[in-house]
Amino acid sequence: MVFVGVLPREKIDCDEVHVSCVFTWDITEAERLAAVYRRHYPVVKVGGPAYGDRASATFTPGMYVQHGVTFWSRGCPNRCPGCLVRSNLVELQIQPGNIIQDDNVLANRRAHIEAGFQMLKTQHAIQFTGGLEAARLKDWHVELLRSIRLNQLFTAYDRVEQAKAVERALTMLIRAGLPRRKLRCYVLAGREGDTIEAADARAEQVWAWGGMPFMQLWIGENGKPPTDKAWRRLQRKWARPAAMFATHKQGV
Repeated sequence: MVFVGVLPREKIDCDEVHVSCVFTWDITEAERLAAVYRRHYPVVKVGGPAYGDRASATFTPGMYVQHGVTFWSRGCPNRCPGCLVRSNLVELQIQPGNIIQDDNVLANRRAHIEAGFQMLKTQHAIQFTGGLEAARLKDWHVELLRSIRLNQLFTAYDRVEQAKAVERALTMLIRAGLPRRKLRCYVLAGREGDTIEAADARAEQVWAWGGMPFMQLWIGENGKPPTDKAWRRLQRKWARPAAMFATHKQGV
């Protein structure tokens, strides 16, 4: 049973309560929740990535998130500048779920990825929301994606030097018959040195390549996005698929 940020209305018969915290800027709230739960339950534990806890091969993927979310691995080998994922990649036991939220699922071994897709053949409305690293995408990945009931996948265009890789990945997926509405692309905006015009242009590139941009504002180590309202307006412009289709249909 998973609850996000609130106590259930009625006390539940359970042995332990675990408060899982992902980001360091939420530690204060995690401690507050733990204190509240301790008034009602005898055993309350606090942990998670924010406390330095790392996934192991014995970790149960999806234990602390909503139903349907699962992980085939945690961590990433890339060490990209500005990324908060600093742990080495650890492959986990494949558990049922239709929302795959790995840090870098394509960094897994081929056998592990194929085992994950075998599980996905039993699932519907499948989403790769953790994202597929464009530079790692291969033809055999695309064939696996074609074999499942895919709802949407995400890749990421976080830095300008990723442009060629993102364009190549989207081209591969389009040639395989996947429509734009299923090809989402995170576009990171608002980092130091970025401008409204440059971020807008990157989102337009994704659209031109056949993908559906999903702009995300850079969140620093304090957990806060840019405060300028112009960034908020830009993010809204590139977060609503219906608006994007309408705008580009009109040629604006």
